[in-house]
Amino acid sequence: MHHRFAVWVSGLWGGLLLGVGFVGAPAGFAVAAAEIAGRSAARMFAVEAYVSLAAALTLLILTRKFAGVQPGQAVVPAFNTNVLLVLGTLFCTIVSGFVIQPMMAPARAGQGSLSFGALHGLSAGFFALKALLVLALAWRLTAS
Repeated sequence: MHHRFAVWVSGLWGGLLLGVGFVGAPAGFAVAAAEIAGRSAARMFAVEAYVSLAAALTLLILTRKFAGVQPGQAVVPAFNTNVLLVLGTLFCTIVSGFVIQPMMAPARAGQGSLSFGALHGLSAGFFALKALLVLALAWRLTAS
């Protein structure tokens, strides 16, 4: 039952990331002025960061639970691939959502050491990596 819940959470999380990254944010820029679309996208990514934290912590607990010894198997290492994938997503979420994103508004105003474009590129890279890690985790969980 816990395994099904982990599959469900990872699938929904992957869908959220794809929806925000490939539908929500681009759609805002297609129909609204850049400033309004930017504020809308920033809000979506801020909410996504908190949802990602909750999903990552939930999956960390669940995947650690599955990292125990399975019947008929040798001892499974405490940090199996699934746990490492979740830790990677957690790292990406913290760096992108709680370190880089708060720096973007001041950078847009010309403050800070990095430009808005550089911060946007870094944030987009971490978001894309997180999405790939979540999708890989969902795929791995459905296969087991």
